[in-house]
Amino acid sequence: MDNQVQDESPLVEVKDLRFGYSTRTVLRGVNLSVPRGKVVAIMGGSGCGKTTLLRLIGGQLRARGGAVRVFGEPIHDLDRDGLYRLRRRMGMLFQFGALFTDISVFDNVAFPLREHTDLPEELIRDLVLMKLHAVGLRGAAHLKPSELSGGMARRVALARTVALDPHIIMYDEPFAGLDPISLGVIGQLIRRLNDALGASSIVVTHDVQESLKIVDYIYFLSEGAVVAEGTPDEIRASNDPWVHQFLWAEPDGPVPFQYPAPAYADALLRPDHA
Repeated sequence: MDNQVQDESPLVEVKDLRFGYSTRTVLRGVNLSVPRGKVVAIMGGSGCGKTTLLRLIGGQLRARGGAVRVFGEPIHDLDRDGLYRLRRRMGMLFQFGALFTDISVFDNVAFPLREHTDLPEELIRDLVLMKLHAVGLRGAAHLKPSELSGGMARRVALARTVALDPHIIMYDEPFAGLDPISLGVIGQLIRRLNDALGASSIVVTHDVQESLKIVDYIYFLSEGAVVAEGTPDEIRASNDPWVHQFLWAEPDGPVPFQYPAPAYADALLRPDHA
């Protein structure tokens, strides 16, 4: 019975999470969870703390307050060895891929296998070709990153991210800078690889429409807090003004177009009030 309860527990739990840089508060009381086998999106405007949240989950940053638990373990209590052990079960797709520019596609994907395992080169070769085949780029194994298109580079980075068959996969703006075809391909790969690996995925993105096609649940961040959440159907049907503005890309609403300033007429008539 205990094992069943453990199996059904979220892989990532964030409770009352608070974080800031110096005097600037970034996250204030964030609560969310990532169930096993699900794809969860974290959305919000630039600077709202989405990437910071990924870094806190990965243990790159330490929270000021609250808790982050991954695989049931509190991140803030782990030492360096404990973090490295945990990170071997996690994969990260960095924004724009972050491929090593001076080595081939094959060696980029092989890198984590060579770094973290003692597998023989023959087996590493088979695994690398398997991962590249899964993203449709087995034929590009000999190319350098500079010879790839943006969409191809993102797919190679995705193959490298899943090289160790992680249980948790984190994506930082995986759709940024992609054409519509590449964007659709990456979206479907995120869903298919998550399901094939039995993993849980966290997708930080601005792309609402593409995310609604592939994710199971969505959290919206604004000013360092969760302001809305729900399934794709619940988000589409939401009457929340903040969700509506973000979903339909409206220039003004709860997130104002104008930065706070004195009245425009006063600024024109009295320069000292500009």
